[in-house]
Amino acid sequence: MLSIQEVFENRFPGETEVLTAFCPYRVCPIGAHSDHQYGLVTGLAISEGIHIMYAPTEDGEMSLHSMNIFGDHCFNVKKIGVANKTWADYVKGAAMSLRRKHDVTRGVRAVVQGTMPIGGLSSSAALTIAFLSALCRVNSIKLTPQEIIEHALWTENAFIGVKCGKLDMSCEVLAKKNRLLYLDTKDDTYELMPGSKKMKPYEIAVFFSGIERSLMSSSAFNTRVDEMKSAAFAMKTYAGLDCGTFAESRLRDVPREVFDAYKDRLPDNWRRRATHFYDEYDRVQAGAAAWRMGDIEEYGRLVFESGHSSIYNYETGSPELIKLYEIMADTEGIYGGRFSGAGFKGCCMAIIDPDYRESIIARVTEEYLKTFPKLKGKFSAHICNSADGCKFE
Repeated sequence: MLSIQEVFENRFPGETEVLTAFCPYRVCPIGAHSDHQYGLVTGLAISEGIHIMYAPTEDGEMSLHSMNIFGDHCFNVKKIGVANKTWADYVKGAAMSLRRKHDVTRGVRAVVQGTMPIGGLSSSAALTIAFLSALCRVNSIKLTPQEIIEHALWTENAFIGVKCGKLDMSCEVLAKKNRLLYLDTKDDTYELMPGSKKMKPYEIAVFFSGIERSLMSSSAFNTRVDEMKSAAFAMKTYAGLDCGTFAESRLRDVPREVFDAYKDRLPDNWRRRATHFYDEYDRVQAGAAAWRMGDIEEYGRLVFESGHSSIYNYETGSPELIKLYEIMADTEGIYGGRFSGAGFKGCCMAIIDPDYRESIIARVTEEYLKTFPKLKGKFSAHICNSADGCKFE
């Protein structure tokens, strides 16, 4: 297989100013499905991610080639157009978001390489952030970490149309190697927690189901968000609180005691979504406390609990991912695990004891392919470490 440099030189020969950018993928062990409700989250950037090699263009032309996804794309930063459900939409969104506040006249010729299969690790946010980095560099734009996060979030929400929160981009920008990001998505305060010296060693395992997924094509993702917002709006009405607008409704603004008082008046699916939010809020706090104490077994237990709630309260998780979760929960050496991302397809992540690495991979692979033999050759297992977030110059 050709390297990204070889592919770039073949497609764009003669370039003299060649630059690179990298944005890591992320995992969210506890706090999933709560960031769009201004919840608490914990997350880690991982050592795999999106690499781009690029050269600036003076006329604003963007010429994009992916080594992982079929289809090359071209557009101009001065005339971007609309999203058309291709991977290049994230690059278009990044350029359009920057243009709202900055002078963007130079584009890039770029080759993109993702180091793992797509689905569940927030490759879309990583792609967006990598190109934000490139466009900022060639246009001499300086951004703060929070501005980077906001541009990436605008791309997802306003340009792509996915009602996600800021968990993904926050992990991929703020994270530091060997530290757990503990973030309040309501006020953007965060802590990078190293854990205590007595914490046992850990690695991050990623198990790809063999089924890819895309948030863009998953109306179920936006439906879950609306169900949570509906629960919040209804409970504020029941309790006589200021409702505001539906668009502004978040479960974070409804006290737990209001939920306890009125949850039985909610439709079953709204109640389940809200239950996940409030229990996950508590789990994140408990998980942060366990991490500080170096108790990775307790942190892992809470990760498994979070995964269970995502399946049975938030009601996501394809049959493949649910099976992977069940296998992980019954495998020695896995501290904790859950599906990663929206949960409709994609992958599961696990925090594991490195001493059990080989036996974990062997058992999960064997048991999973017993149930889904047709996915042999598509299923894959990967071992990662924590990593720093994307670096902006």
